[in-house]
Amino acid sequence: MTPSVFLLLAMLLDKGLGEPRRWHPLVGFGALVRKVEAMLYPAAPHEASLRTRLRGVLGIALLLIPFTLAAAGLATIPYVGPLASMLLLYLAIGATSLSQHAQAVVAALDAGDLPLARQRVGMIVSRDTSALSEEDVARATVESVLENGSDAVFAAVFWFLLLGAPGVVLYRLANTLDAMWGYRSERYIYFGWAAARFDDVLNYIPARLTAATYALLGNTRAAWQCWRAQAPTWYSPNAGPVMAAGAGALGVALGGAACYHGALKQRPALGLNRAPDVNDIRRAIRLVERGLWLWVGIALLVSQSILAWQGDLHA
Repeated sequence: MTPSVFLLLAMLLDKGLGEPRRWHPLVGFGALVRKVEAMLYPAAPHEASLRTRLRGVLGIALLLIPFTLAAAGLATIPYVGPLASMLLLYLAIGATSLSQHAQAVVAALDAGDLPLARQRVGMIVSRDTSALSEEDVARATVESVLENGSDAVFAAVFWFLLLGAPGVVLYRLANTLDAMWGYRSERYIYFGWAAARFDDVLNYIPARLTAATYALLGNTRAAWQCWRAQAPTWYSPNAGPVMAAGAGALGVALGGAACYHGALKQRPALGLNRAPDVNDIRRAIRLVERGLWLWVGIALLVSQSILAWQGDLHA
C-alpha cells in the first residue's frame, strides 16, 4: 500500500475512534520531556546563555533521535511496518480531537452558558479566558481551530507523505517539545530556543500549504490579500500566513488584544472587519475538515498517477 492509502485509513480511524482517552503515547513522552528537562536544565541559566542553549539542543537530540530511528526501523518490518505506519499517523494527527474541543465551545455558546464556554475555550488556548465576551470566545476558538489545523493536522500529514512513519514521529514529537519548551519566558528563552527554532523549520512549508488550502476553500481573493499584507506583521513566521489566510477565507476579524498570564498583549489585526460569532467556529471546523479531505484526495490521485507511470515504464 502507498502512503496515501495509509493516510486514508488513518483518517478513517481518527474519524471513527477519535483521540485515545487513555495511554496516549504523547502523554508518556511529555513525562519523559520533564525528566530530561530536570536533568539538563542548568542551575544558573542566564549566566551562560550559549551553554544553556546547547543544553536545550542536547535535550532535543536525546528526545527525538531514538524515537525517530525506532519508527524508521519499525516501518521496514514486513507486514508489521504498514500497520505500524498507519497507527503512528493516527496517533499523530488531531483532527477529530480539534473538532470535538471546538464543538464543545459551540455547544456552550448555543446554550447561552458563557462561563462554560470560557472554561472550554481555556482548554485549547493559552490566553486568560475568565473575562472573555461571547465575541472574544468565538474569536479565540476560531484562531485555535485555524492554527491547530496547521500544527496538529496538515503538518503531520505533510511529513508522513514526505518521509513516512519516521517523518510523522519526528514532527509530532518536535511539535510537542515546542509546546513545552518553546516559550519566550524567563525559564525557556534560552533553554527552549532550539526547540522553538526547530519547530519553525519543520512547519515552514506545511504552514504555507495550509494557508493555501484555506484560501482555496474559502474567500480566495480576501485570503490571499490578507496573507500577503498581514502575515508579515504577526509575531510567528508560520502562524502568520495560516491565521491571516484563514481569517480572510472566513471573512472575519482575528487578532487584536488578548490577555496572557495577566498581561495584556496587543496583537496585530488579521482578516476583515466582521467580528466572529459561533457560526464562524462551525465554518472554521468545516474549513479544516474539507481541507484535510482535499489533501487525502490529492495524495491518492498523485500516488495512482505515479503507479500508472511506473506500470507504463515496465510494460
